[in-house]
Amino acid sequence: MKTSFHILIILFLMVSCSSNDNPTDPNPINEELYFPPINSETWETTSIADLGWNESELQPLLDYLEEKNTKGFMILYNGKIVVESYLNGHTDSTPWYWASAGKTLTSTVSGIAQDEGLININNKVSDYLGTGWTSETLDKENLITCKNLLSMNSGIDDSLGDDVSPSNLQYKADAGTRWAYHNVYVKMQDVVAAASNETWTNYFNTKLKDKIGMSGSWIDLGPLSVYWSNTRSMARFGLMIYANGKWNTTRIVSESFLNEATNTSQNINQAYGYLWWLNGKSSYHLPQSQLEFNGTLIPNAPADMYAALGKNDQKIYVVPSKKLVIVRMGDVANLDNPTFALSGFDNELWSKINALIE
Repeated sequence: MKTSFHILIILFLMVSCSSNDNPTDPNPINEELYFPPINSETWETTSIADLGWNESELQPLLDYLEEKNTKGFMILYNGKIVVESYLNGHTDSTPWYWASAGKTLTSTVSGIAQDEGLININNKVSDYLGTGWTSETLDKENLITCKNLLSMNSGIDDSLGDDVSPSNLQYKADAGTRWAYHNVYVKMQDVVAAASNETWTNYFNTKLKDKIGMSGSWIDLGPLSVYWSNTRSMARFGLMIYANGKWNTTRIVSESFLNEATNTSQNINQAYGYLWWLNGKSSYHLPQSQLEFNGTLIPNAPADMYAALGKNDQKIYVVPSKKLVIVRMGDVANLDNPTFALSGFDNELWSKINALIE
């Protein structure tokens, strides 16, 4: 009897230890990064409840978004859809403009061209476009590198509008000495086209759009080249960036380039990379201003968040620490205060997002 009792005790302890060593999570979260298939409407979801978020805060967020003229809104967690909402008459298939949020498409494709050895962003722009692409003197024009275009510190006069013909690209300061938000960045599309011996659209479609399953197209609106797509395509791009330049097992753009692109690119505007806006810095500059503002770009957002920001509140927020990609498309949130990039809406929106996710 005593021997049998001891065996039972030992068996009980073994089962107990085994159970404690491998506790069962009643709501496990799959940590593997998910990518929706290409050429398919399939996109896996995960629930607010499974993530342990505050379900009661979802409807207030959606009500706020609708009130603020939002058309499409998505939250991805580790690639899966948590929230997808279409408001104010918009649908999941309706195209909308990215505005300046699409600058990050140009940045990314420039990185792809560099990865392929077609360009070097440290080279001067005239190496690819020839001299005379501005109306500056040759010595001043030759100071402007591709990196200056991506960093918004070309020194071109930003007060003359969006026209990028040579006569309108005039000297204001030496390249690298002045940060100013200007449409001259679009010349990087010409650089890529010249270096690849393809049209910008063909190169973009082959190297980025088709590889990650985006829809949409570039539309020229006067001097502006604006990308239009549905909301999911914007989210696909954000997901590829969150995945450090990969789509599933396919490398789209090098991680080293994206690291440069999403960190401070010059010594004037700490909150600007290669056409990406950066949160968590100690100061920032804004479009149409030479003032430096102390503090972080979006105080309510995580410090590691970086963003594609466009006119009338087009947004892609990428937050590595939270495993989030968040997209907002729509009309300007505050009708009396249209902006080119950052707006007060960003900080207000993040207060609502925080209430949901924290």
